[in-house]
Amino acid sequence: MRSSPISSLPCTRRLFGIICLAALLFGIGAARPRAEEVTIFAAASTANAVNEVVERYEATLAEPTGNGLAVRPVFAASSTLAKQIAQGAPADLFLSASVAWMDYLAQRQAITAASRIDLLGNRLVLISSAESPLTLTIEPEFPLAEALDGGRLAIGDPAHVPAGIYAKAALETLGVWPTVAGRTARAADVRAALALVDRGEAAAGIVYQSDTAISRRVRVAGVFPRTSHPPITYPLALVAERPSPAVERFYRFLRGPEAAAIFRRHGFQSPGDAG
Repeated sequence: MRSSPISSLPCTRRLFGIICLAALLFGIGAARPRAEEVTIFAAASTANAVNEVVERYEATLAEPTGNGLAVRPVFAASSTLAKQIAQGAPADLFLSASVAWMDYLAQRQAITAASRIDLLGNRLVLISSAESPLTLTIEPEFPLAEALDGGRLAIGDPAHVPAGIYAKAALETLGVWPTVAGRTARAADVRAALALVDRGEAAAGIVYQSDTAISRRVRVAGVFPRTSHPPITYPLALVAERPSPAVERFYRFLRGPEAAAIFRRHGFQSPGDAG
């Protein structure tokens, strides 16, 4: 006897319910929750070190399922990053190469004031090509213009790039700025200044000591006295209104001994040794 459409309806409903439940369970199993991503905006000069810190952090704290915390670093000049944060860019932490640009955000209440710390220090150095014999004792009135021998001096743009601001301040203190101001190649950030010397497009450059570790084609030709410019300090802070347990965990790791060892290996110093 053939079943009528009406008599088969309960069976159809049961079958539909089983199919839906199976699909739901399959979907839950197949779509694992995405890792919570933390974004750190960091000065260009910290790129190699921060990338290694992130790798170490994720290797240490990743969950067995593979859904560990993901950290996304964004690198640029501190001035560029600070302005983006002030305009609402989705950063969770800010590591600046400049106290002034962290102050800029603090004045706009864009960082959590209680989280601000001085994380790192650095030194300012003169670099040249690895093949160049250039070596200078950096002191008042030292012969930098003559040493350039018609070439250019690569620096971060002193209008806004922290490394360039420090460089100009040091050269002014030493009485040398007027002799080289018209012969500078001004870069968008300190790594771009390093690249100009690395590629042989500038005779010399002024960068952070930590930057010299990333290129075998440059060498330190002189170290600037600590007293020739303001201390080079890297403040770290949480961006306002973006707290979460994930962000705070990475913030604590950045302040811890494992991260400190990585930063030291990349040429950074503690803030008290900044110069």
